[in-house]
Amino acid sequence: MSVEEQKNNPLHGLSAEAMVTDLVAFYGWDILYAALGLNCFQTNPSVPSAVKFLKKTEWARYKVENFYLYRFCRMPKNSEDMESLKPRERGFRDGIVPRDPMELTFGMIAAMKEEAEENYQAKQAARRPPSRD
Repeated sequence: MSVEEQKNNPLHGLSAEAMVTDLVAFYGWDILYAALGLNCFQTNPSVPSAVKFLKKTEWARYKVENFYLYRFCRMPKNSEDMESLKPRERGFRDGIVPRDPMELTFGMIAAMKEEAEENYQAKQAARRPPSRD
């Protein structure tokens, strides 16, 4: 992907250290742990240890990068074909700029997780073949 296509991605050129620092400064360790469930945000949290973990653990890095894009920068969700790309490979239309970070509370996080679980269960149920009673 060219630099021109990447200019509309808030992650382009952003180091893991800068991203974690921004997230911790706005949300704090407790909210990040509640939202993402990563132990690097709970057990003796520090920016250097979180960055080290994210550099070694691709799935966790993607999880944090998605959180940064869609909760912290509040970028619009992409089409399904863009969702298959890694967060750093996604681009956004010209003129779309990051907005103020989403305020989060423990209650909001719990409600979002509950809704996500309900959506997951509904998708799973829709995939099951009808029972033969």
